[in-house]
Amino acid sequence: MAFDITLPERVIFGTGSISKLAEVIQSGGFLGEDGKKRVLVIVGDQADYARPLFQVLDGLGADYLLFRVAVEPTTGLVQQGVDLCRKEKCSLVIGCGGGSVMDTGKAVAGLSTNPGDIYDYLEVVGKGKSLPNPGLPYIAIPTTAGTGTEVTRNAVISAVEFGVKVSLRSSYLIPALSIVDPQFTYNLPPAVTASTGLDALTQLLEAYVSNQANPFTDALCLEGLSRAGRSLRTVYHSPQDTAAREDMSVASLFSGIALAHAKLGIVHGFAGVIGGMFDAPHGAVCACLLAPSMRMNVQALEQRAPQSPSLKRFTLLGQVLTGQPAADAMAGVAWVQETCAQLQIPGLATYGLTRERMPEVVEKSSKASSTKGNPIVLTAEEMEEILQMAL
Repeated sequence: MAFDITLPERVIFGTGSISKLAEVIQSGGFLGEDGKKRVLVIVGDQADYARPLFQVLDGLGADYLLFRVAVEPTTGLVQQGVDLCRKEKCSLVIGCGGGSVMDTGKAVAGLSTNPGDIYDYLEVVGKGKSLPNPGLPYIAIPTTAGTGTEVTRNAVISAVEFGVKVSLRSSYLIPALSIVDPQFTYNLPPAVTASTGLDALTQLLEAYVSNQANPFTDALCLEGLSRAGRSLRTVYHSPQDTAAREDMSVASLFSGIALAHAKLGIVHGFAGVIGGMFDAPHGAVCACLLAPSMRMNVQALEQRAPQSPSLKRFTLLGQVLTGQPAADAMAGVAWVQETCAQLQIPGLATYGLTRERMPEVVEKSSKASSTKGNPIVLTAEEMEEILQMAL
């Protein structure tokens, strides 16, 4: 047993916690003694949801400008943000939005103080160098309950020219402060609630059965899975259920910390590749791959590694998700399938995946970092069967 824990600097969680931001900014010196430091605020395409943040900044008399993120971050988009941040001499970056906004913010804050090109630091398609300098202070305010990226050290970025999503990874990307306020999720569209919630579920599940799981991540994953199991369907069918919204925000937060300390698995191995090849949102891709991947992992473990501890973990997953002490691994698979049906998750064919492209997806996914955390090495045939089931 061995593990290395790097926790986020500070997380403030709770309904209404955005109200604490002004005091924290002032006491933390984020705006400087004279309050004159310029702030780059990264938001989504439609920023009405960020009004509580703007009210805080206006109340502080902060000098800020907006950078809007309408799509999942690409190398070009991140470079635009870096260029703007440097040109305007910003000293603080705040990201308020979903996973795309969070990751863009982390990348912009991290790269703005470092020399060279983004490709000097990207994994897989770049040189993978370490960032030599600390980034600008970054405050993360997630508005979805799904990615957990507000507490991780990596930003996922699409390298469009290579047709793949890759990571910018550094301890310098960990936000200086994360405000996790479930109120921001109250008015999410049902489809976003569904895909982001299933993303959180996938991260918890894959980290729990990962070949690098440890007691620290186990505790987070089991608590998060319990909350997601009782509340994921509820937030979709009853979006104003504040207790369920809070549960999913906790599950998302825990999933981010867990994935940072244990690898993920085949679902995220596939998702990074598919997201780079097709115009497919990450959470939705994870959602339709989850049940087929669980089924194939259980089948492969039973056939080739029946004594594996991961097989027992899949059984416990069935019990946690269904709330039935006698449930088995396949009950967990069935629960995920039924949940995806209730949440109206479309298949991968919706995003353009065809059987003809599957061998290419399999080849690329087999080399992905996340795939290396899968509890058992799957064959190319097994991986293709997962894709076929997810169509």
